[in-house]
Amino acid sequence: MPEPRDYDADPERYRLGMRVTAAHCAPGVNLQARIVEHLLAAGVTTVLDAGCGDGALAAGAAGYPLEVIGLDAAVPMVAAARAHGPVVRGDIAALPVADASVDAVVMVNVLYHLDRPAVALREARRVLRPDGLFVAGTVARSDSPELAPFWRPTPGTFDAENAGGIVAAVFGAVTVEAWDAPLVTLPDRDAVRDYLRARFVPPDDAGRLADAVAARGPLPLPVTKRGALLLARH
Repeated sequence: MPEPRDYDADPERYRLGMRVTAAHCAPGVNLQARIVEHLLAAGVTTVLDAGCGDGALAAGAAGYPLEVIGLDAAVPMVAAARAHGPVVRGDIAALPVADASVDAVVMVNVLYHLDRPAVALREARRVLRPDGLFVAGTVARSDSPELAPFWRPTPGTFDAENAGGIVAAVFGAVTVEAWDAPLVTLPDRDAVRDYLRARFVPPDDAGRLADAVAARGPLPLPVTKRGALLLARH
């Protein structure tokens, strides 16, 4: 089933997740920087960041020869992303963008919100210029295994386990760049709570589970991050 969308009703849950990652991620690990590397290597100029959130990709691309145009369905995300460049409000399953008008489309941690991710992928293909680059990112169902005794991610519609096949069905050849490493270290009970809250665990449940994790110990807790970037050409 798709992940819930709460970015209009509770944008701070998303922002909490971004802060937790920034504070506790291993040095040198930056997903947006990796995406920028792929965009530069592909020689693209105009990038549609569909599902842009607060504009992290545009912020990470500052100073590079990339024109990042953000798009998000949530009003708070659109308002915040404007600090980093142009952004429009829109639906990734019905992009308000002309055919063959951008060099790259990025959809990171957004396709799992859809019942039918392939609809958004076909929209991405439509707006890409010939030989344009598509980049998607998502987490794995086996993400954060250290927390498995207490919590597991709900299998979704676009996880690392099935994303390659979904993208290939629309674009053909797809390159999968997987990650599977202890990339986050949660230093204390509150960090565990916030990490869980950012993953759609209700606040009371996140606190209760964090107490259980802390009681079992030991803390700090290294957490293995599993997921993938998927890259395809028009």
